[in-house]
Amino acid sequence: MSEAWENDEAEYAAGIAHSINKGWDAVNDFYAAADALYTDADEPWTLPIYGGRPVPHSTDADPSNPPLMLLEPSGVSQAARFLATVSFDDLWNVVDARFTALGWTGQEHLEHHRDLQEFYGQAASAGHAVVKAVWA
Repeated sequence: MSEAWENDEAEYAAGIAHSINKGWDAVNDFYAAADALYTDADEPWTLPIYGGRPVPHSTDADPSNPPLMLLEPSGVSQAARFLATVSFDDLWNVVDARFTALGWTGQEHLEHHRDLQEFYGQAASAGHAVVKAVWA
């Protein structure tokens, strides 16, 4: 994943990668606000930012590499449905004061939201899984 991070422009151009340079916790907190908005939903109303099945590294792997998480195609489809349905404006209204106080902007999160909609939508349409790495 470290190599992929360094070569992300080629992977972005190929449509097979998306990254958020920092702030996964903030992105997770942003989407977790959906739980308060959609209390009567039939399925979980969160984006599985940290979800998926852990994929162990080989024994000779660089210990500085982050753990990998594999989100199976069904989880990718669930994430794509969530992102296509959730209202960005409604979520921002829930988190605005807290996020603004921390220096996060609505525009920054809107860009992440649109990128994630596109990425998960394409992956779900293709029946792909998603491999995630989160550096601390």
